[in-house]
Amino acid sequence: MGRAATVRRLLNILLWSVIAAAFIGPGTVTTCAQAGSDFGFALAWALLFSTVACIVLQEAAGRITVLTGHELGTAIRQRYGGPAGINQVATLLAAGVVLGCAAYQAGNLLGAVAGVRLVVDASPTLLTVVCGAGAAALLATGSTRWIANILGGLVAVMGVAFLVTAVRLAPDAGALLTGLLIPRIPSGSTVLVLGLVGTTVVPYNLFLGSALARGSRLGEMRWGLVLAVGGGGLISLGVLVVGTALGGGLAYERLGAVLGARLGSGAEWSLAVGLFAAGFSSAITAPLAAAIAVRTLVGGAEGPQWSERSSRFRAVWLGVLLFGVGFGVAGVQPIPVIILAQAFNGLLLPLVAVFLWLTMNDRRLLGDHGVNTFGQNLLMGVIVAACLALGLRGLVAAARNALALLGG
Repeated sequence: MGRAATVRRLLNILLWSVIAAAFIGPGTVTTCAQAGSDFGFALAWALLFSTVACIVLQEAAGRITVLTGHELGTAIRQRYGGPAGINQVATLLAAGVVLGCAAYQAGNLLGAVAGVRLVVDASPTLLTVVCGAGAAALLATGSTRWIANILGGLVAVMGVAFLVTAVRLAPDAGALLTGLLIPRIPSGSTVLVLGLVGTTVVPYNLFLGSALARGSRLGEMRWGLVLAVGGGGLISLGVLVVGTALGGGLAYERLGAVLGARLGSGAEWSLAVGLFAAGFSSAITAPLAAAIAVRTLVGGAEGPQWSERSSRFRAVWLGVLLFGVGFGVAGVQPIPVIILAQAFNGLLLPLVAVFLWLTMNDRRLLGDHGVNTFGQNLLMGVIVAACLALGLRGLVAAARNALALLGG
């Protein structure tokens, strides 16, 4: 392999690290640590499945852009365009993505505030407003790339701290391997399983990933995607392993104490700074992704009416941002909200995945050589079916809980 090819591969890994960084946020730390704390290694299989699903679905979304020059939202809008410009499918997906981003946003801001409060005794309401105002200022000026790079580096430090701690805990290799390879859903774990899927295969990341693939070569895109997302999945597993040391029940202070006991007091600061960085960077990414998804799915990517400085584009990201600020000001507990936000997006994922799968078999769009092969269709089919099954199980569990409350 020549030097130029090596450099291109490294750049692709860095490029796709954006996707990995996007799902290593407060949602991943909270959901994975809670899963480890409550169920040990029993839900590790959900992380393995989610990581593979993320790679497969992101590759498909990126392949659309590489082969056609159109982003995922634009391709879906063109494929399902109806009479008089009415596109119910694209509108439904846009609404779902916006709702999903709004749910994530609540967890993002609550996670950022929780990180600050690990080291500073300040009003959560004040911190929420300050974080929300900071995110709004960066989104309004378009100065998001440089701050996202800095915060991403801080998140990476936190991720390494979790991995090193997980290794030093010396988990039972047999139990961990069993948890990874034998799927089971213990009683009371349905929401957490959905959360593990939703926090790894982030629906809005499919639209971001499609945009990132512009200008890439197919082989290099796949190489970078596998290594970056695979690394993110490994960090998530590390968080789950550390969570098993909590012995039941999750509190950020206890999580920091486990890191500190193994790595020194600096590790507790790493958790605090990492939680804030992950939450604040995601508090920028989620509203921006919602606006991009709506622009490509409903508004069309071209034209000044949907430029990044247009009132329509800003209205979308501002609405998502205000939703998250509202949750923070309301004084709700961060951990339950963060886990429920991941679970909600786990329910949303099958909707996006089904239409992505159908689009990947459109020969008019992708040509004979771009559509899914039999193997790719089989793999995507298994992923979509599993996501649908988990989603239906989650809905049934929610319905039972609601009926129990009504009956009681």
